[in-house]
Amino acid sequence: MSEQEKDDNQQPGQPGNPGASGQTDQPGKSNQKEKPDQKKKRGYFDLFLDIVERGGNRLPDPVTVFVIIIAIVMLFSLVTSLMGVSVVHPNTGDEIEAVNLFSGENIQRMFSEMPQTFAEFPPLGLVLVVMLGIGVADRTGLITTSLKRFVEGTPGSLITAAIVFAGIMSSLAADAGYVVLIPLGAVIFYGIGRHPLAGLAAAFAGVSAGFSANLVLTSLDPLLVGFTGPAARIVDPDYFVNVAANWYLMIALVPVFVLSGWYVTEKIIEPRLGKYEGTPEDMEEEDENNQITPLVKKGHRWAGLVVLLSLVATALLVIPEDAPLRGEEGELIPFYQSLVAIIFFIFLLPGIVYGIVTKQVKSDKDVARMTAESMASMGAYIVLAFVAAHLIAFFNWSNLGLIIAVSGAELLQNIGFGGIPLIISFIIVSAFINLFIGSASAKWAIMAPVFVPMLMLMGYSPEMTQAAYRIGDSFTNILTPLLPYFPLVIIFAQKYDKDIGLGTLISMMVPFSIAFGLLSTLTLVIWILFGIPLGPDSPLIYSP
Repeated sequence: MSEQEKDDNQQPGQPGNPGASGQTDQPGKSNQKEKPDQKKKRGYFDLFLDIVERGGNRLPDPVTVFVIIIAIVMLFSLVTSLMGVSVVHPNTGDEIEAVNLFSGENIQRMFSEMPQTFAEFPPLGLVLVVMLGIGVADRTGLITTSLKRFVEGTPGSLITAAIVFAGIMSSLAADAGYVVLIPLGAVIFYGIGRHPLAGLAAAFAGVSAGFSANLVLTSLDPLLVGFTGPAARIVDPDYFVNVAANWYLMIALVPVFVLSGWYVTEKIIEPRLGKYEGTPEDMEEEDENNQITPLVKKGHRWAGLVVLLSLVATALLVIPEDAPLRGEEGELIPFYQSLVAIIFFIFLLPGIVYGIVTKQVKSDKDVARMTAESMASMGAYIVLAFVAAHLIAFFNWSNLGLIIAVSGAELLQNIGFGGIPLIISFIIVSAFINLFIGSASAKWAIMAPVFVPMLMLMGYSPEMTQAAYRIGDSFTNILTPLLPYFPLVIIFAQKYDKDIGLGTLISMMVPFSIAFGLLSTLTLVIWILFGIPLGPDSPLIYSP
């Protein structure tokens, strides 16, 4: 949000959120200047979010912020290295020392591996591949038409909940929800006259803060169990942790996150944002070019048929025992690894068919042009990804993330109290460490050998420790610029407000983080008090 605010005395402009207060004087921005009677109604929480927003927006451009953080990481690596800071890895027993990034070896590595560091940035390939397919579906008008028909068929009161729910369930497709659902949430809100940044925030909260919750098992479940089981066997050599260890709790968290996400979006975020009166650059001619005509409906039906056939083809590649997307022992890991390519085709093929039927695609040159335009629109993200990739790489090279994680684990281990307060403290430590290490498996690889045995000796099952970790690992995702997809979310937001800064985005997400963190922790406490199993054959209590 811009800090240059004007008087709130203009006439109503384009349709916005009828229930939100305040208007904007510049396209894409909400007026933050309240009238005297409005100020009286503002609480301390609103003032806190204002401080977060103003402070964050005084920071330089996000690219510059990442460069500054890189400099800070390098400086800390020098200081901690000179001080001889080190920890012992709880799993391997190896000593982890702080690495000086200013050493000749690391300076050489920075320069020689710069292209590799950028090219191997995990979200980069995923984002660009998916956007190739989305670009065709978007530029032919298929996505806009689908969203309009979705809005027509969904009661207005349920749209926010539907977006949060879709975000939570998107963890089935690994990280693809960041690329697909977050921008769609903004587009849906914009299409019904509500503030698009509120829709973006709701989708981001569902995709990221609600990552561990789901109605079905995801690829994260076997990944975490792969570390929980061996850690449990440190204490009990015969202990077995099944893949569905936290399934019941994760199902219960879905409605908790959906309801809290709906409340935060409509009662906190939208009133703060006010009425959106801007027009995104690539939507200026949307109403003229994307009317729901009989031809458009025909194209949409054909596109829907292609989606159905694509899903059937995917099922044939997965369901049979000897299917190509199954592993040698029938596991679904190859399928999970192929989800990005599957999503690419599920957008690309219907987009082409829709374009052919509606005359938007007349030759192969049109498809090539649309994909090129899609890549051109990703220029700002690619620049941000370049600096973000190096920030995360330097942080890993310095070992600072591992040192923070192990030190935090040791601190919690030495606190000296047990029971529910210990579980809550463990959630808080997990959430804090999550601000510095984004990978759920990387953190758990370090923490599981420490906390699983420790809590087993205090009477808590390995399944219980894993459940607490999953809660802490999720709700701070939306607050840290070290999240690999954070730069992408900024780019999506700048489509509607070109001057948006880190402060505005983080201040939008703080209420979601607080709500999700408090309610998911409370849900786990209720689980403990009532002795509800965490999953099939997954007790709360460990008894030798």
